Amino acid sequence: MNFKDLTNQIDFDKGEGLVPAIIQDVKTQKVLMLGYMNKESYEKTIETNKVTFYSRSKERLWTKGEESGNFLELKDLSLDCDKDTLLIKVDPVGPVCHKGTDTCWDEENKASSIDFLLQLQQVIGERKKNLSEKSYTASLFNKGINKIAQKVGEEAVELVIEAKDDDKDLFMGEAADLMFHYLVLLAAKDYRLEEVVELLVERHSK
Repeated sequence: MNFKDLTNQIDFDKGEGLVPAIIQDVKTQKVLMLGYMNKESYEKTIETNKVTFYSRSKERLWTKGEESGNFLELKDLSLDCDKDTLLIKVDPVGPVCHKGTDTCWDEENKASSIDFLLQLQQVIGERKKNLSEKSYTASLFNKGINKIAQKVGEEAVELVIEAKDDDKDLFMGEAADLMFHYLVLLAAKDYRLEEVVELLVERHSK
């Protein structure tokens, strides 16, 4: 995405030179804080890839983390339908709130169990793009679709075997192995977990 494309679209005049900027963790989807930007702070954010606000109390530009080191690394941004509010997705370096908490609402910045699957899917996709990496996932992609499909089959069989016993730890371990290799298979086929969920939703609605 070309972040600079939004520069002339933001309606700074509506808020007397300022627009609200909602800060969201790109991985966990948690809302971390709310700040305000003017045109200069927005442009500095794009230039440095570190979120910079306009401090209304200090009446100057303020880069989050300039004193604490807890920067907000810019990952993506979008503009709302009225063109006067920004949604900025970031990778936070450390706690976000000045009180030392993860968010300004004193919430733990942690993905839900379901959201973690989407994070894992993203990591698997990155491994697919970097096959030279020395990782188990990259090695699977290098071996090709037949090997990946075989691993899914093996893990499924192992899960069925453990289902016959009452050892929760072994059963859950095999279930996790199967889920991981299933996500790798989806990535190998250029499909996403969301597509599978959409199909389940469609079937459920019938």
